Amino acid sequence: MYILLLILHVIVCLFLIVVVLLQSGKAADLAGAFGGMGSQTAFGPRGSATLLSKATTISAVLFMVTSLSLSILATRSAGLATSVLETAPKTKTAPVQVPVTIPGQQAPAGTTSPAQQQQTPPPAPPTPGKK
Repeated sequence: MYILLLILHVIVCLFLIVVVLLQSGKAADLAGAFGGMGSQTAFGPRGSATLLSKATTISAVLFMVTSLSLSILATRSAGLATSVLETAPKTKTAPVQVPVTIPGQQAPAGTTSPAQQQQTPPPAPPTPGKK
C-alpha cells in the first residue's frame, strides 16, 4: 500500500510540475510587458478557468492528499520497528560479583580494599649485585 501510494505521489508531482510550467502568466501579452492591465483589479482581469488551471487545481489537491496519506502511513509504521538491542543475539554470561566493603569494617579474607591497595607501596625491585 505504501509503495503504491508513493508511486502515485511521484506521478502526481511530475504532472503538477508539467502543468504549472505549461501555463502562461497573467500578464504574458504585450500590454503586460509595459504595465498595462485590462482593468484596475489587484491581480488583473479574471478570465474563465482554462483546462490547464483546472488540471493544476486537481493535481494540487491530489498532491496534498497523497502527501498527508504518506505521512500518516509513515508514522503508523514507525512504532513497529525493532531497535538494535532487540535484534542483538542474547549471550548468557555469569553475573560478576564485586565485593563490597563498608567503610570502618574489615574486608573479607583474601581481599584488599582500594584504600589498602593505595597505602601499600609496591615491592622494591631486586638489585642485581646482591644475593
